[in-house]
Amino acid sequence: MNYTEITSRFGIEGEFSPCGNGHINDTLRSADGKYILQRINTSVFTDPEKLMENIENVTAFVQNKLREQGEDPARRTLNVIRTLKGKSYTVYEGQAYRMYDNIGGTKEVEPGSKTPQDMYGAGRCFGEFQKLLADFPSKTLHETIVNFHNTESRLVDFRNAVFSDRAGRLQEVTDEVEFVLKRSHIADVVLNDMVRGLIPSAVTHNDTKINNILFDKETEKPLAVIDLDTVMPGSRLYDYGDALRGGGSTADEDENDLSKVKVDMESFKAFTKGYLEEMKEVLTPREIELLPFSIRLMTYECGVRFLGDYLNGDTYFKIHRPKHNLDRARNQFKLVEELEACEAEMSAVIREMLG
Repeated sequence: MNYTEITSRFGIEGEFSPCGNGHINDTLRSADGKYILQRINTSVFTDPEKLMENIENVTAFVQNKLREQGEDPARRTLNVIRTLKGKSYTVYEGQAYRMYDNIGGTKEVEPGSKTPQDMYGAGRCFGEFQKLLADFPSKTLHETIVNFHNTESRLVDFRNAVFSDRAGRLQEVTDEVEFVLKRSHIADVVLNDMVRGLIPSAVTHNDTKINNILFDKETEKPLAVIDLDTVMPGSRLYDYGDALRGGGSTADEDENDLSKVKVDMESFKAFTKGYLEEMKEVLTPREIELLPFSIRLMTYECGVRFLGDYLNGDTYFKIHRPKHNLDRARNQFKLVEELEACEAEMSAVIREMLG
């Protein structure tokens, strides 16, 4: 496809070619390395206007904070390039496109190749992101995916999947269904504490994989948090917990040899050390208390979603083999059990870090 008509709307000329390995949007980089063009997947993000309003408001806020600290925001956060008509995106042949300045001289770390030092950097970077946005009015943000980390709502969806048994698979997963229902009482812990005011509503990234951080190629220091499509109001615990759901496991989330699925305590300690160095003065006492629990909650929620999708006939998550979603669910439930066994140890580690 020739992207000249699209890029010209942003006042940019030159060739663009595909890059990255994202699963949602299509990403291209300019031949001179200065710009990133993305096609927004409007099947997932149905309102690009609100999506881009979120991203522009959050990135502008972060840029101002960085300038106040005497830092150059050009390498520390995304910068949206507006069209010649002043819009944050354009529509071409029914598809929505946006453009960013490319942050050069950077690399991404894939989850399978992470080191404890990478996890420490990730903790610092996601922690700094939350700290910079601590006084942003989070409730002014749009929910780009409604109830994304509402575990109680996810359980409702799951129960509906069990009841309808759309793909006729219920009989083979009765143990897994029992596992979910036995732990359903944890679903509303964070939600209830938010209602009580013990946990504040804050800006959350909602996809805190380590490969959503750009690291400097030379110094290997973390620079910027990217992929801001799911920035929404929520609990900071969701971001911390989800980062360690993936980054704190000894196995990939679809590993079907469950003996390999354990808590990676070194990654947990490294990420948490970096995170708390940025956030210890920001978090409330209840948030600090629930940090280990949040890892278990996010892992449980993800497993519930995988199992529900399996019962529905694999309609949401991409699968690459038969029973892929069932393998993922079993993997996450094994990690939940491992987290249950070491949660007290994790709490002790955090208390020691905080002195």
